[in-house]
Amino acid sequence: MIYGYASGRHLDAQKKQLRVAGAKRVFEQLDAALENLFEGDTLLVTRVDRVAGSMRDLLDKLKKIDERTTKRRGVFRSLGDGETWADTTTADWRFTLSALEWVANIERELVRARIREGHEQAKARGVKIGRKPKLTPQQKREAIKRRDGGDESCREIAASYNVSAATISRLTV
Repeated sequence: MIYGYASGRHLDAQKKQLRVAGAKRVFEQLDAALENLFEGDTLLVTRVDRVAGSMRDLLDKLKKIDERTTKRRGVFRSLGDGETWADTTTADWRFTLSALEWVANIERELVRARIREGHEQAKARGVKIGRKPKLTPQQKREAIKRRDGGDESCREIAASYNVSAATISRLTV
């Protein structure tokens, strides 16, 4: 049996293309499509980017598809031009997954480095990174004084400031 998977925009066009390619049933949810794969079945997509939005996401989903289809002796293929690498019937499939993992790891490290650099530049400009504090400096001092006084519980103090008891218990001078 040949199944199709369509997602994103232009669903009707994708479904038509998948049916022309032989898909007897087209799914709009990947998990549902995978659950229907059995020995000898094929899962088709119009393009690999319909399966994932980023290289890391693509790698994770291709691995999941590979595990599911290998276990059940199914096949995954992309109809897109130049995407013969996304075909579990080829001998290059395992190599392709390894190469994608390598690229995804490099991509992830580059993103982390850019984020780190951006945070450092923002801090140098005086931009505060992170959430706005729930309590003003005056409220913090008052809450610490009340907590350390021992007459009220953290829960009671927290309720008066509309924050959690954990927020009050974590306060330091």
